[in-house]
Amino acid sequence: MDASVARKTHRTLEPYHGVVYFAPEPREEYARIGLQGQRMGYFASRAAAMGPVSAEVVIATFVNFNPELVRRVIPAAWAIASPDDVLAARLAGIDRTLRRVLGEWIDSADAAEAADLARQATAGCYLEGHPLYAGHATLPWPDEPHLVLWHAQTLLREFRGDGHIAAMATQGLTGIDVLLIHEATGALPAGVLQKSRAWDDDAWAAGRRKLVDRGILLSDGTLTERGMRDRQWVEDTTDALALPCWEILGDDRTERLRDLVRPASKLLANELAAGVNWDVD
Repeated sequence: MDASVARKTHRTLEPYHGVVYFAPEPREEYARIGLQGQRMGYFASRAAAMGPVSAEVVIATFVNFNPELVRRVIPAAWAIASPDDVLAARLAGIDRTLRRVLGEWIDSADAAEAADLARQATAGCYLEGHPLYAGHATLPWPDEPHLVLWHAQTLLREFRGDGHIAAMATQGLTGIDVLLIHEATGALPAGVLQKSRAWDDDAWAAGRRKLVDRGILLSDGTLTERGMRDRQWVEDTTDALALPCWEILGDDRTERLRDLVRPASKLLANELAAGVNWDVD
């Protein structure tokens, strides 16, 4: 199995899952059950599959957010709505979003074929060492193809994410370290990751100094040669750890899944996630 095929397919499918964090419909559903603000909806909806967990579990599994940001809304969210109610709101929200944006595509043969392929791929994923994936893997499969596809991509995404965290941990990297390294690549404008993950200037500067001392960053915040090598190792290891989910399909059927979902992902990325660097080509 060619790891680059799996990686490209993951990137193409990512908007199909990730739009749940940007579209208005899920936020409306969370508000309907009493969750207050975008942050509470995000943390509660993604964590709910693990049950009414503590802030510390969310910090450990989500990794790169300021822990105080998490503690402001978790576990308070569970006093407002049960995990089951949050999950139902999440599914209702993404259903509304996909129906609005994709229209007739959700009833197409392409959607049904993509859903079947993506579900087959999830059979290669496994529980051990994948806590966030494991929580979502316990949820029942939806009935309709467009939601089967969304749930399958959720599983594939969280499985990959758990492996990514494991790879970073072997390098002794914390959440803020990872953000600083990502910023150093130039993939996003300076300040975007710091603001979105709620790190203050003092913590950001201290994190940068630590990475400079470790030889990962230069004083101007760019990557050293060692930093580039270490980052590439993490990316390559993440790809390798994610492969079991794709080997069931093989290269040709994985490419087929990518081709099937690309038109839908482009619609979702273009209409709902302006400013997010979705790589769907």
